[in-house]
Amino acid sequence: MASHGILLVDKPGGLTSHDVVARTRRAFGTRKVGHAGTLDPMATGLLVIGIEGATRLLTYIVGADKTYTATIRLGARTTTDDAEGEIVATADAAAWAHVDDAAVQRGIRALTGAISQVPSSVSAIKVGGRRAYDLVRSGEGVELAARQVTVSRFELLAQRRTDGFLDLDVVVDCSSGTYIRALARDLGDGLGVGGHLTALRRTRVGGFDVADAVGIDDLAGARTLTPAEAASRVLPVLHVTADEARDLRQGKRLVGQRDRLTASEVAAVDPDGALVGVVEARGHDIKSAMNIAEVQA
Repeated sequence: MASHGILLVDKPGGLTSHDVVARTRRAFGTRKVGHAGTLDPMATGLLVIGIEGATRLLTYIVGADKTYTATIRLGARTTTDDAEGEIVATADAAAWAHVDDAAVQRGIRALTGAISQVPSSVSAIKVGGRRAYDLVRSGEGVELAARQVTVSRFELLAQRRTDGFLDLDVVVDCSSGTYIRALARDLGDGLGVGGHLTALRRTRVGGFDVADAVGIDDLAGARTLTPAEAASRVLPVLHVTADEARDLRQGKRLVGQRDRLTASEVAAVDPDGALVGVVEARGHDIKSAMNIAEVQA
């Protein structure tokens, strides 16, 4: 039987997230595999993979905040807002005259905090049932609505000038749904020189870190986090008795117990350390929102 759990994979550049899922299916001998958040082929870093029953946890992981390291190239804009697209405009000397260190820092500050962001047109967002990037590649125009995101950290680590461009190495902490390519585009546009992403690495998803991930060639036999271990990294934990665990698994409520919850969604763990499921308040009671079968602990 395939493992039931969460696998952390360090995706290399050149592979799609679906490629990693396909390799995981082969390595673990199961079709029931999914991931919590796509990485572009150009990007590297952390993919959180769910296997068998633990795929049900992905819903609670995909919305976690994330950390990225990236390189933004100022001085050119591309069709995809990253290095895989064609350059459509480059900055001239007059545009660069207004770009100094202070201006770059002001631009970064303007894109920090709660901001309104228009996603890149080559994102995986669906428009009329089709992915935006498929529409763009087929030659159709795409206009995506702005969305509210939070960039809690946008920090410049290093910068260097090369061939008429200014490369910025940055680290970004952000809410789910933030597009780092769009940050690069908007920073360049705000400075009047254009910008795009040349490197991107995801280092953290919620309580999961790329330092704990396995390489793409080490999937076979890789250790997975149990559902309880994984859930405890993204949700508060409620320890329940064996009787309470049985009742929750059978769809019964814990009557009058809602005050035991510390958040709207909480991971219930039984005395054996197995994840019962995710529970929530229902009136004055506690009720399961999602159960994990006992054999998957």
